[in-house]
Amino acid sequence: MEFWEPIAPFLQTQNYTYKFQSKDQIGSYTYFPSTLMHRAAGGYGGFNIYQGPRIPIPYPVPDGNFTLLIGDWYKANHKAHATFSGDQGRTYMFRISNVGLSTSFIFRIQGHTMKLVEVEGSRTVQKLYDSIDVHVGQSVTVLVSLNQLPRNYYIVASTWFTEKVLTATAVLHYTNSQSPATGPPPASPTTDVHWSMNLSDGI
Repeated sequence: MEFWEPIAPFLQTQNYTYKFQSKDQIGSYTYFPSTLMHRAAGGYGGFNIYQGPRIPIPYPVPDGNFTLLIGDWYKANHKAHATFSGDQGRTYMFRISNVGLSTSFIFRIQGHTMKLVEVEGSRTVQKLYDSIDVHVGQSVTVLVSLNQLPRNYYIVASTWFTEKVLTATAVLHYTNSQSPATGPPPASPTTDVHWSMNLSDGI
């Protein structure tokens, strides 16, 4: 049996390093405090565990990776676009976490499919999807190949199972692009949940 000692209070000028062994828990996760409303106040972040040099992964090593945190509690303007840049012809890993308090999201990238390779440290059957559900507290990992014309594309997250659908957008930027993202972002979710249930077959 192990006993875990809590982190003691410390001054703002001090750091605390917590060392532990993750073993084979390779994947995308989040961290957040579980007391008061610290999580709602922004006390969260991505927590990524990479494979060791002798541990194989069931897909080619991506050319880069991005961590995206989506949530339903924010102060910034949800129409302000973040930008994620990549080279045409390369494949990138997107680590997507729902850090919200109550709302599920549908995540999609205009003109691109996503290969689901991991959910909370568990490997998947690696199917391709146009849209991915990300539920509260969940983290998923997808591979996205930048195999389209060199321009900018919308990255979209919309609320799911809500009376009013709210949508936030970011931008996937091809480094050799001279064109902005155009056209309407991929459509918001509907009341048809059949496709969403099919997603669970790939997990």
